[in-house]
Amino acid sequence: MPVESIKGRGATRNATPTRFNLKERVAEGEWLDTVEAIDGIAKRRTTVTIEHPKSILTRNRSPDIGFDRSVNAYRGCEHGCIYCFARPTHAFHDLSPGVDFESRLFVKPKAAQLLHAALSRPGYECAPIAMGTNTDPYQPIEERWRVTRSVIELLLETRHPFTITTKSDRVLRDLDLLKPAAELGIAAVAISVTSLDPAIARTLEPRAPAPRRRLAAVKALNDAGVPCHVAIAPVIPQITDHELEAIVEAAVAAGARGGFYLPVRLPHEVAPLFRAWLDEHFPDRAAKVMATIRSLRGGRDNDPNFFTRMQGQGPWAELLRTRFDIAAKRYGLRQAKFPLRADLFAPPEGDQMRLL
Repeated sequence: MPVESIKGRGATRNATPTRFNLKERVAEGEWLDTVEAIDGIAKRRTTVTIEHPKSILTRNRSPDIGFDRSVNAYRGCEHGCIYCFARPTHAFHDLSPGVDFESRLFVKPKAAQLLHAALSRPGYECAPIAMGTNTDPYQPIEERWRVTRSVIELLLETRHPFTITTKSDRVLRDLDLLKPAAELGIAAVAISVTSLDPAIARTLEPRAPAPRRRLAAVKALNDAGVPCHVAIAPVIPQITDHELEAIVEAAVAAGARGGFYLPVRLPHEVAPLFRAWLDEHFPDRAAKVMATIRSLRGGRDNDPNFFTRMQGQGPWAELLRTRFDIAAKRYGLRQAKFPLRADLFAPPEGDQMRLL
């Protein structure tokens, strides 16, 4: 691949994936972007590929997360968050978890139809469906494709409970659907706020909406009766952890129904990408940041074990837990809970969705 501009991207590199022993890509033909030379450096153009999966519900049996099924309308994410634990999934397609993850996107336009079929199956047992668990359902391409909106329309029509996790105020564009769903007790939202510092946010999450816009969305949702929580996720030692108390205070000021935090996770290819990002943006403290993360993760860059992967371990994990608990008590932030009704579910009728 030619040298490409990384301006506006989260990842500082685009290494070829090696975990699945796929042969190296040839830098010609369909793999090359239509490039635009700026000062002799090729500018990468974001592309979107239509994906035609056979199913849309993803099941999991993880004992440390609060849902067993999810829907992801997109693969890859324009927000470009350097810490995103979903980056390694792009290696499945022989694409880099680096810049490819942010610029080679996949869309599933028939997600609602596939979900309609899943909910119609005899014996389907209703339980909350989580959206935003892998990539953001309200990344910029949602404005054009509106796949997330089509899924919510079906869930509201069938009165099926669901949760949304996002770091975008674009969620407000579906307020006309979220408000009646919340009135039924079948919808809840969590908005991620990792930093209140615009300068940090611009490098950490370069294409995500500014923190002030996310907090404004928290307020707008709760004012409209849609229960919205704040996720301080992830907390990055030596980079954002000093803001923990301030974010809790800001969340309460925005009317958040509850909140939680998660220490940063660096699975598979995310660790070297994160190290390169540190070297680029925080070379003065890169070694200290990684040393603290390894302390949280039992001496490794990442801890994949259930429960400890979400909480961390050791003195640093205990310190974060204590600080969050004290801040939550001081400012009155409750632990985020998502009590949604499942007894209202009415399976779809026939091949077509009913009119509301």
